Amino acid sequence: MHHRVAILQSNYIPWKGYFDIIHDVDEFIFLDEAQYTRQNWRNRNRIKIARGAVWLTIPVGTSLRRRICDVELPPGWAEEHWRKIESAYGQARYFPMYRSVLQKIYLETTWRYLSDFNQHIIRVISGELLGLSTRFRDSREFSLSAKSEDRVLQLLQQTGAGVYVSGPSAKAYLDPARFAQHGIEVIWKSYDGYPEYPQDHPPFRHDVTILDLLFHTGPDATHYIWGWRAAPSQSA
Repeated sequence: MHHRVAILQSNYIPWKGYFDIIHDVDEFIFLDEAQYTRQNWRNRNRIKIARGAVWLTIPVGTSLRRRICDVELPPGWAEEHWRKIESAYGQARYFPMYRSVLQKIYLETTWRYLSDFNQHIIRVISGELLGLSTRFRDSREFSLSAKSEDRVLQLLQQTGAGVYVSGPSAKAYLDPARFAQHGIEVIWKSYDGYPEYPQDHPPFRHDVTILDLLFHTGPDATHYIWGWRAAPSQSA
């Protein structure tokens, strides 16, 4: 079996597709030494409330002259976000199942850097809540000299990857032929076909934090991320 690797920037309480990629690989590398970008998923995501999907945004400033791993967190944001999450989902069926583990992350730990928070909660959700055994690494653990696409290639070579699983947006700039020259197959992840789940406040939205899925479906969450692909067809 080829060693399967994915490389992504850490996002704030990401949507289910992010964890679908984690499920598909043996090793997942956070690339948080990349430049911070505004109006992206690094410091914000959506939750569902009675009036629809709304942004939950960590106020980290607008400067682009910093790496993701250098973005510092302001005081008080975690308490405010937890109040909003609790207000939005406190009545959801499975909220009590996850309350203690998430409260510990939001309220009982002081976080200085955005990257540290993002990476930690992604690891906890993956391992403790979704049961994944994927190995997590940080790109800063490696000795890298190249930039951009070549940096990704360097990472893959140093991990012994035979397969690189990438999100579909990378099709705009990544050349699979270059990776093939080094014995690495590029697989484009598809986010098509996710089934809807019982979600409060219709109409249904896929593009929300995975917390929405966990709070509404509990132990069945994995079915709605990857398990449905292996489920028998319901059609006659």
